[in-house]
Amino acid sequence: MEKVRKNVYEQALEFKSKYPATIAWRLKKNSNVIEKHLNPGEEVLYVFCAQKNDHPFNILGTAVVALTNQRIIIGRDRVVIGYFMDSITPDLFNDLKVRSGIIWGKIDIDTVKEFVTFSNVSKRALSEIETKVTSFMMEEKQKYGKHME
Repeated sequence: MEKVRKNVYEQALEFKSKYPATIAWRLKKNSNVIEKHLNPGEEVLYVFCAQKNDHPFNILGTAVVALTNQRIIIGRDRVVIGYFMDSITPDLFNDLKVRSGIIWGKIDIDTVKEFVTFSNVSKRALSEIETKVTSFMMEEKQKYGKHME
C-alpha cells in the first residue's frame, strides 16, 4: 500500500497540535505559499511554524517553514495583498543556533547572505527542529562538496 503524503498545511497543524505553546496564525494561508513554490519532484520532509522575527511581542509575522529534499522554504501570506516566500538552499546554509527562554525559544539560521530568526517557538520543539534542519543540511552540504571536487 502506498503511503499517503500529507500536505504542508496538515503537517503545520500536526506541529501546532504537538507544540501548542508555539505562537502561530493563518497556517493555511502561509502553507499555501509554500505549496505554490514547490518544484517538480520536491518533497516536503518536515514542517514547523513560528514568528519570522526577533521580537517576542511581535506576533503578526507568522511563517510556515518547510524543510524539503532540496531546501528550506519560508512562506508568509500578507494580510492585505500578496505574500513573501524565502528559500535557503544547502549551499547557502552556514549554521543554526537555538536559544531557549522562559516560555519560548528562538531558532537562528545563519546563511551566507542573511541571518533569519524564528521566535515564539515552544521550548519543547527546539531540539526537534534543530535535529531535523541540521541533519539534513549537513548531509546535503557534503553532497555539494563532492560535486565541487
